[in-house]
Amino acid sequence: MANQRTDYISWDEYFMGVCMLSGMRSKDPNTQVGACIVGKDHRILSMGYNGLPNGCRDEDFPWDREGEPIHTKYAYVAHGELNAILNYRGGSLDGATLYVSLFPCNECAKAIIQSGIKTVVFASDKYNGTDMNRAAKRMFDAAGVRYYQYDHSGKTITLEL
Repeated sequence: MANQRTDYISWDEYFMGVCMLSGMRSKDPNTQVGACIVGKDHRILSMGYNGLPNGCRDEDFPWDREGEPIHTKYAYVAHGELNAILNYRGGSLDGATLYVSLFPCNECAKAIIQSGIKTVVFASDKYNGTDMNRAAKRMFDAAGVRYYQYDHSGKTITLEL
């Protein structure tokens, strides 16, 4: 019997990799957030990235971070987590795990909780300690949603496309 490989990637590495690859589809010049929802059986249920709603051309909307709200991206862009939830066409997301490149905001936390997702694995928590970040964590704690930061393995994965 042949020996199996031992240098394969873990489930967290695999799904965080898919999440990061998904984020590379974002047209946002500053922040690219990818999300990947996974079922209990380690099957990908849905993916998403931060971008405009279907039917809205990227070229017709602002991508600025500062200025009057109506002239910034914040009035128009759907976050990666929300897009992944909305892109799901199956049944229930109860008990699913969400992999996301940036810790969810309070608005996405509401959608995550309501959808039944029970675990959030995030790569970055760069807004840690802000009011919206603390609100998201408070809601996750109250609703029993487990969250933890992805333990970066340091592996480099190169794709030749």
